[in-house]
Amino acid sequence: QVQLVESGGGLVQAGGSLRLSCAASGRTFSSYSMGWFRQAPGKEREFVAAISWTGSRTYYADSVKGRFTISRDNAKNTVYLQMNSLKPEDTAVYYCAVAQVPTVVTSPRRYDYWGQGTQVTVSS
Repeated sequence: QVQLVESGGGLVQAGGSLRLSCAASGRTFSSYSMGWFRQAPGKEREFVAAISWTGSRTYYADSVKGRFTISRDNAKNTVYLQMNSLKPEDTAVYYCAVAQVPTVVTSPRRYDYWGQGTQVTVSS
């Protein structure tokens, strides 16, 4: 099994920044991609960003492109999500996930392990 633990969420004013982290532990395996998703109250979980195993490829939802940056440190088994210029509509529980493929994937059905989520609240 793989355990994923997110951190870094909180309350921030519109226009502010937060940096989320997600540390993976437990079973180790080679070449996996990681992603971030979010779920607002009453809405379905949606894709935010993903990064390939090597970090050479990233992909973003249109709603966060230019504001969010995903990165990873494989030595630490950790993925990050730098969120700048936050908007109230970014308010949600943010989840990290692992897909046992080396390439970028955006569908939640392709992900095998999920964290418990961290709350991000952006006030107007």
